[in-house]
Amino acid sequence: MCAMARPRKPLLSIDRIVETARALVDAEGLAALSTRRLAAELGVSGPSLYNHFRTKDEILEAVADSVSAQVDLSMFEDGREWRTALHDWAVSYRAALRDHPNIVPVLAQGPGRRPAGLRVADAAYGAMVAAGWPPAQATSIGAVIRYFVMGSALGSFAGGFVDDASAYDPADYPHLGQAHLLAEQQEKIDERAFDTGLRALLDGLAQQYERLGRTA
Repeated sequence: MCAMARPRKPLLSIDRIVETARALVDAEGLAALSTRRLAAELGVSGPSLYNHFRTKDEILEAVADSVSAQVDLSMFEDGREWRTALHDWAVSYRAALRDHPNIVPVLAQGPGRRPAGLRVADAAYGAMVAAGWPPAQATSIGAVIRYFVMGSALGSFAGGFVDDASAYDPADYPHLGQAHLLAEQQEKIDERAFDTGLRALLDGLAQQYERLGRTA
């Protein structure tokens, strides 16, 4: 009896489809993702995808959720103080989005029914309630951290300036004489801005928490 020949390409799977779609979005943006293009990248016929996903939107949702799954949630489980946990979560959250910036507009719409996205929301909310925050404020804290992280991932302040000193005539912009140098320091400036904003946000929450304790 003859053994069956091994297929030339790995069998199609949900993980393989999602990984390939994510790589395509990372490289070329959301507009590049179509079932025809994805099938070509996978070396299969278009209808083969429909054995695993009904629509392109379902694939996109799965790609978004695969990025949410990269966010570390251990800080909410190992007893870290709430402020430290929020800081570490925000840093991990931003790192995941920074690695996959083209999917951020989809993630910004909210978790919907995505399992990993819902686990992120559940972990943050549960940790804040366990730390003594009232449920309504715990919801607001999760939301404001999400707004802050998403906003930082959607664009770069430093990257928004051009490397051309003539674009910033002192007669028109007396305080932007060094603005043309910002782009070359983009990563450093953006990291510093994120850290400054996050610490300011957490300082404000700490003051609210102290007042909450005094009121209680």
